[in-house]
Amino acid sequence: MFYDYAVIAGYFLLVVGIGFTFKKMAAKSTSDYFRGGGRMLWWMVGSTAFMSQFSAWTFTGAAGKAFTDGFAVSLVFFANTFAYFCGWAYFSYRFRQMRVDTPTEGIKRRFGSQNELFFSCALIVFSFLNAGIWLNALGVFTSAVFEADINVTIIVTGLAVLFISVLSGAWGVVASDFVQTLVVAVVSIACAIVALVMVGGPVELVTQFPSDFIMGPDMNYGLLLVGTFVFFLAKQMITIMNLNDSFRFLNAKDSENARKASLLAMVLMGIGSIIWFIPPWASAILYPDAALAYADLGNKASDAVYLVFARNAMPIGTVGLLLAALFAASMSSMDSALNKNSGIFIRSIYQPFLAKRNKIVDDAHLLRMGKILSFISGLLVIVMALFFKSLKELSLFDLMMSFSVMIQVPILIPLIFGLFIKKTPSWAPWVTVVIGLFVSWFVMNVLTPDVFSRFIGIPEFTSREATDMNLILTIGAHLIITAGFFCLTALFYKEEKDQYKAQTDEFFKDLVTPVIADDEQDDYDLQQRNKLGSMVMYMGYGIFFMTLIPNPWWGRLIFVCCALIILSIGFLLKKSASPKQIIV
Repeated sequence: MFYDYAVIAGYFLLVVGIGFTFKKMAAKSTSDYFRGGGRMLWWMVGSTAFMSQFSAWTFTGAAGKAFTDGFAVSLVFFANTFAYFCGWAYFSYRFRQMRVDTPTEGIKRRFGSQNELFFSCALIVFSFLNAGIWLNALGVFTSAVFEADINVTIIVTGLAVLFISVLSGAWGVVASDFVQTLVVAVVSIACAIVALVMVGGPVELVTQFPSDFIMGPDMNYGLLLVGTFVFFLAKQMITIMNLNDSFRFLNAKDSENARKASLLAMVLMGIGSIIWFIPPWASAILYPDAALAYADLGNKASDAVYLVFARNAMPIGTVGLLLAALFAASMSSMDSALNKNSGIFIRSIYQPFLAKRNKIVDDAHLLRMGKILSFISGLLVIVMALFFKSLKELSLFDLMMSFSVMIQVPILIPLIFGLFIKKTPSWAPWVTVVIGLFVSWFVMNVLTPDVFSRFIGIPEFTSREATDMNLILTIGAHLIITAGFFCLTALFYKEEKDQYKAQTDEFFKDLVTPVIADDEQDDYDLQQRNKLGSMVMYMGYGIFFMTLIPNPWWGRLIFVCCALIILSIGFLLKKSASPKQIIV
């Protein structure tokens, strides 16, 4: 356990170093603090887009689902892959071409100031809840590792996440996301290789899985699994490619870099959709009673299966590296949320509030307020995580899916369909959200899976089937009723009464007008490569020193290979930072 503590301590030193390294780049203006001034290269933006869909929940709740249900959990992440493909093909560069610093400023340009205020409040509250679930997932896992009180774990971890967000804004957030992507990658690949060797290869992994590998247990209808995947595609499209989540691509230096970023996120997500879950699939064969190791977690016991695998199968020190990866994943999700919330509040609530009272403040004041708000937001996220910890009856997977489908989808439907349906009255977005929340309530309390099964005349669903059917019914209802309502509001549009018509026309004009980087961009490019190259090499040296931990030869070899890969990436970044080598 000493070595695991040492690895985690080394990781946190690296995180602190990233914060201080990029502090000056975020100190110039609110634009720099909230979105890096729109100066970031595609591989930085792509890594933060990837990591924003990757949290400790992937290693806990999703891994627990893979352990019990087999391949089905990958469908969620394949849907993410599809969403990023659509981002490359259509959305990502258009988001960058909105020419705004925060996502709610884009909402204002599309729907007007009233909807900007409505969605600012709704999205800030939603982000607090979502980040609370992420932090709770991390707390479950780390408390099991250290056998510590989960409340203390959540508080300490949350404060650590808070540090980097407040100190260096978007530059620190995105830079840490890139480094954290490498941590997640090397840990995942190392664990996947060892797991495949232990079970005898991919064929044995599939054939020896305790239940049907594709269908999983308690699943009698293959059509239901197909339907779940189809509706996951729609859900993830709505929840990733919308005006709120456009913040990932606002950082890119130009339109082309935004497209490349989405393509990188697509590739990483597609590969990861399989690699991440090989260890929990193998654990179902190797350690079928793994959940009993942490029975005190109740219904969340299977969420610690990754830990069981790392402790039993991997060399000493891997648990610490795995925890570092978990911290990396959750810190990415949380610090992005805190930075985004700060930008939304300052630009869409605080600054307009001052303007209405004829109070004009300089950008330096707004920057200070942004940092203060990031700090307060972090504290509120910790409070939400402590609340979710009390919901012991829900697994992390079910908690995340239920929250996302019931609340997130209704809020985001106008923010994606509004990119296609141009002529809508000003009341359409917020009324659509209200109707969507009612639809969620209706499906939860009236059109339940049991009611649906009786209606179509089939036996009662199993618990797992009921969960999947509920997801299909909810998303289907939102696509038909909620999205249908928003589209039909175009019938009530009156051009002569649209006070935002000129603004909306300008928005759609900008949406198809490419953004081209200016002459100052080269200096920013070199700084990004040089600073990140140094940070990556420091991480590589740290992993190389893990070869000193007393392990069998194959364990030391794993750390050597991981270190060489990371050091090579760091070296290439440093080399490309030469003024003579301008690499896009």
